[in-house]
Amino acid sequence: MEPSKIITVGDTVSGNLKKKEIYPDILIIDNKVMRRPITPIKVCVDQTLHLRNPPGTITDEAWSIMKEALRHEKRIKILVEGEEDLLTLVAVLCAPENSIVIYGQPHEGIVVIKATKEAKEMASKLIDEMKWQD
Repeated sequence: MEPSKIITVGDTVSGNLKKKEIYPDILIIDNKVMRRPITPIKVCVDQTLHLRNPPGTITDEAWSIMKEALRHEKRIKILVEGEEDLLTLVAVLCAPENSIVIYGQPHEGIVVIKATKEAKEMASKLIDEMKWQD
């Protein structure tokens, strides 16, 4: 079964998929790898959305931008000023069931999460256990 949406979180994983000619519906990037600035990856998208999300947080804006991106059928890049790491949780929770969220695990490889009911429950539990700032 085809995934509902393919969402990538991170510059390295997004760039590596592009090299393999796999084009996600939504790319979440911050133009950094391991918190160091990089040359932005060039990827053809229909729209770029901008988001401020400080390191170690998930802002209210992150939720609304993700929901906005998912409403469209076009390819969207979410360019984060700050840090995108924790936005994997937002992607899993907001994505339609059976979507795929792909992110990089430093020094390990990539992680692929199917947005199932169980995955959403686990992401929700992780968020509930954390303290958030606006």
